[in-house]
Amino acid sequence: PLHQFIIPYIYFLYILWLPFNINRFALLLISFAFGITLDYFTGSAGLHAAPCVLIAYLRPFLLNLLIPQDTTEHSYLEPSIKSMGWAPYSLYVALLTFIHHFLLVLIEWLQFGNFVYFLGKVAATTAVSLLLIFITEMLFFRKAKFRTNKA
Repeated sequence: PLHQFIIPYIYFLYILWLPFNINRFALLLISFAFGITLDYFTGSAGLHAAPCVLIAYLRPFLLNLLIPQDTTEHSYLEPSIKSMGWAPYSLYVALLTFIHHFLLVLIEWLQFGNFVYFLGKVAATTAVSLLLIFITEMLFFRKAKFRTNKA
């Protein structure tokens, strides 16, 4: 059945939208708390916490690769299409979505009976989640937050 094959998740978008200048320890702690809270309410032990912490750990490295250090990070507060541009933001969201879903499906599945089915589930879930994420970006416009110098 299709409802068991494709299960889109967009809850981790909250982690992707956190400010650029957030402390790494705080980022990991917030992500763990977010994931473990979701695990508590869904009755799964660590299923969502592990992928949330992984994308929180990888997020600063990916942002450093995608954003020129002298421009965007100093004028905008958080990742968005407006602050990063379509291509870097899309790559940022797509990579972290794929990594999140890969680990989530791997932990959920925990067997390698049919690896093609596993990859298909990861790809389908990632594709539908990306579609929903970009629809969310279009429908719910986030006001761009700029850094200002206040003495």
